[in-house]
Amino acid sequence: MNLQFLQAAAAAASAEDLNRIPLEIWDWLVIALFFVAMIWIIVDVSKKKKNTSGDYFLSGRNATWIAIGASIFASNIGSEHLIGLAGAGATSGMAQAHWEIQGWMILILGWMFVPFYERSMVYTMPEFLEKRYNKESRGILTYLSLISYVLTKVSVTVLAGGLVFESLLGINFWVAAIGLVILTAIYTVVGGMESVLKTSVLQTPILLVGSLVILFLGLKELGGWDNMMAICNSVQVNEYGDTMTSLMRDARDPAFPWYGALFGSAIIGFWYWCTDQFIVQRVLSGKNQKESRRGTIFGAYLKLLPVFLFLIPGMIAFALATRGTGVGAQLAPVLQNSDVAFPMLVKTLLPAGLKGVVICGILAALMSSLASLFNSSAMLYTIDIYKRRHPETAEKKLVSIGRIATVIIVVLGVLWIFVIKAMSTNLYNYLQSIQSLLAPAIASVFLLGICWKRTSPKAGMWTLILGLAIGGIRLVTMIINPEAHNAFTYIFNDMNVYAFCVWMFLFCCAFCIIVSTFTKAPEKEQIQGLVFGTATPEQKEVTRKSWNVWDIIHTIIILSVTVAFYIYFW
Repeated sequence: MNLQFLQAAAAAASAEDLNRIPLEIWDWLVIALFFVAMIWIIVDVSKKKKNTSGDYFLSGRNATWIAIGASIFASNIGSEHLIGLAGAGATSGMAQAHWEIQGWMILILGWMFVPFYERSMVYTMPEFLEKRYNKESRGILTYLSLISYVLTKVSVTVLAGGLVFESLLGINFWVAAIGLVILTAIYTVVGGMESVLKTSVLQTPILLVGSLVILFLGLKELGGWDNMMAICNSVQVNEYGDTMTSLMRDARDPAFPWYGALFGSAIIGFWYWCTDQFIVQRVLSGKNQKESRRGTIFGAYLKLLPVFLFLIPGMIAFALATRGTGVGAQLAPVLQNSDVAFPMLVKTLLPAGLKGVVICGILAALMSSLASLFNSSAMLYTIDIYKRRHPETAEKKLVSIGRIATVIIVVLGVLWIFVIKAMSTNLYNYLQSIQSLLAPAIASVFLLGICWKRTSPKAGMWTLILGLAIGGIRLVTMIINPEAHNAFTYIFNDMNVYAFCVWMFLFCCAFCIIVSTFTKAPEKEQIQGLVFGTATPEQKEVTRKSWNVWDIIHTIIILSVTVAFYIYFW
């Protein structure tokens, strides 16, 4: 999501009320009911004692597949989807869909990684790296994750939330941002992971209902799917003949070359869905492998929806705006500022009551993302930093440390907003590309770690170090933006960032394999049950009993829908 667009949207709303949503009594009633339900859940969760860190951070490892899948989806969906993805649909069309439709990667988490994570009984991803590699690898990933969460995810989500509600409802930015943080922090601190899971079960259907209504009413107003495709297919987006409906653009496209978008989004998706604490913590909270895997299957089903719930409504808003009459005239601001597409659709299409549902959906998206970030960040600090230094700490004290860590992370995230607001928008955009620079090294280390027994501890550690160094050089070079044009600046500045992500991943894999060949292999006891081919007969039996034919059928359905999507929009 582009900060410049959000700020422009907020400024436009303040000046002309173009995208501010007028609410009626029925809308306020719906919002009130939403908060009553939230309060009821929080009170219910607060009555249950959290005596151990496992109770607090992983809900006692007792979550069901419904809660896990809903939490995966709700944690992932934020203001970048409600505002940014719809805005992307209104400008670039289907090109951004790669990052959403690659949600099938959640299946890899369920089928490949869940058995290894469950056998290791780890709380965090850095802890898994220590078991598979060494303590240095754990430390690198811990500090990297915490810094990236505080400086990008927490602060950006709060910043975007404040700007969204300032532009939609006219609420003062800081009132909206601080209010959002305090409300979310209260139920996260009180209930830990159980609060996150249970509120997600409430928030997910609200988000889905509101967005589905917009999709249905938008297509109805436009005259159907074929009309939208015809209008968008007539709009050329580059000099190579690609249009807004082109999912696979020409390899020379400066923004979304097909190989960079396709494989780059897959690498980022693999890192995000299978190895990032933010997502994986929901799976670690499962009762067993069966519940965790089915939670990922449910989450993968839900992740098929954002393209249709957010990106395509953006294309609908663009198509309506180009007509210039009726509702299209009211949507004219979309042609100047695409990030107002979603709120403008809410304003022009929804009747009283349903607007309140959508506002609740936006609140749900922001709060669920923040709650997951707070809980995951606090867990990383408590388990991977504090407990390592104080291994004899009582479990009750660890819970208290986790609550304190949550508060500190909240404060740091809010303070960093001042820095982001003072930065240039270019620098902000560079920060947003961090995930494409961090993903290759982390993804390669996790992938080779579970697939190849020979991957050595030193190889894992040095691949992380080298990968992060290369990503850091690229980031600094992009910020400096040197005028010279040579081989170095082409690789570290001029090359499309997603294409760079692909080549960097291949380089990290090759480096890890070479270093493993010349360094000592891990001891057999160290990797027992953590790599393919090392599980005991008992462990294999547990995994085999955790799935049946229906799990396979649902997996095939999800993959088939993904393939069909690529064929249709190719």
